[in-house]
Amino acid sequence: MFLNTTFLKLHKIPIAFAVFSMLFYLSFAYDLQRTDSIKLITLYVAMFFLFYKLVQTNKSNFKFLTVLAFAFRAVFILAIPNLSQDFYRFIWDGRLILEGINPYLFTPDSFILKAEFPITHAQDLYKGMGSLSAGHFSNYPPLNQLCFALVNLFSGQSILSSVIGLRLLIIAADFGTLYFGKKLLEQLKLPIYNIFWYLLNPFIIIELTGNLHFEGVMIFFVVWSLYLLQMDKWKLAAVVFACSVSIKLIPLIFLPLLFTKLGWKKSLAFYAIVSIVTLLLFMPFYSQQFVVNYAGTIGLWFHNFEFNASLYYIAREIGYIITGYNQIAIIGLFSAGLVLVFVLTLSLFRKNHPMQQLIIAMLFALSFYYFTATTVHPWYLATLLFLSIFTTYKFPLAWSLVIILSYLAYSNTTNSENLWIIGLEYIIVYSVFLYEISKKKSVENKPPKNTETLS
Repeated sequence: MFLNTTFLKLHKIPIAFAVFSMLFYLSFAYDLQRTDSIKLITLYVAMFFLFYKLVQTNKSNFKFLTVLAFAFRAVFILAIPNLSQDFYRFIWDGRLILEGINPYLFTPDSFILKAEFPITHAQDLYKGMGSLSAGHFSNYPPLNQLCFALVNLFSGQSILSSVIGLRLLIIAADFGTLYFGKKLLEQLKLPIYNIFWYLLNPFIIIELTGNLHFEGVMIFFVVWSLYLLQMDKWKLAAVVFACSVSIKLIPLIFLPLLFTKLGWKKSLAFYAIVSIVTLLLFMPFYSQQFVVNYAGTIGLWFHNFEFNASLYYIAREIGYIITGYNQIAIIGLFSAGLVLVFVLTLSLFRKNHPMQQLIIAMLFALSFYYFTATTVHPWYLATLLFLSIFTTYKFPLAWSLVIILSYLAYSNTTNSENLWIIGLEYIIVYSVFLYEISKKKSVENKPPKNTETLS
């Protein structure tokens, strides 16, 4: 019956697009090195084109697009991530927890350099994660750590089995995002096919399912929380929101925006619930040394790390001209202050009560943060892309296409960025962003049509 109502009604072209997409994903997952820039860009652009055409031409066929979204994810089940090595640290942290070791208190270096091997495959994991990760304390929040431990508990002892466990967990979160995303779109009277600008996007499939980044799990909790807010279940929404913070800290930037949505009494209670639940989740790992280590690790994103930035790179060059050395510590702190002022301005002087307006404010707040950040890894954009499906803004969709250019940094032995390529990426992103902003303003300033009739 399902075949009769869905697949047999499809035209040949969408099926051909789906087949070619599947073949491209297979090649991407099992036959690509991130240093092979030409193949990387060619495959990605081809998959993006096919994704766009599939969604555009099958808007009314929800089942077909759903099947494709998870069929494409299934391609990666047995693949070792080829664009990111972060998963080695995920497995390391999870196995440490199962051995009763607090992952926030020890760097991998602190074990391996003393010839201590506290977990299975310690040397392979250490070598795989790279020196940058090995030399720092873990920065992943507690619920994320729990995910790492669970998949190692139930997925055996091989690295591949742990990878499969991580992947299945992220895919399960995508099912939840589909469920609550569709319900929220229906509540807001928006086209439900919008969910596939996120779920079918090759950027999302590759970065989350393929490279095992947990933004997908965080987004599941965010959309669940937003849906509960829409249904006026704000207390439960606060608990779920705390879960999102305990996967990735980035949702903290959205908290001030809820002030006008909930009013001062409910918003303060919401903040209290989020704080209490988050602290409770951190409690099993708590110690004075944990606080020092975790705060220092988070600070690295503002004072040390730099990758694929835009406005920061301009400020950095100005700093070089004036002082002759990198002013990242000052610029990073100043940027954080700017973000805080911008978010508070959105919170206090913008009407964020309707859910769609709240989501637009969230989109602007996070965009401003990434525009000024010192580090913008590709997978960071997943949240922007998801928020955009509830709005008319398409610049995150354009960004999800050109973000692949940032991987060209790995085409050379020193992994150094070509600023001309980064400049091209952001010229495209800012051009689409400014066009959409100007278009929005022109519509708002356009005088209403005269509906009076001549008598």
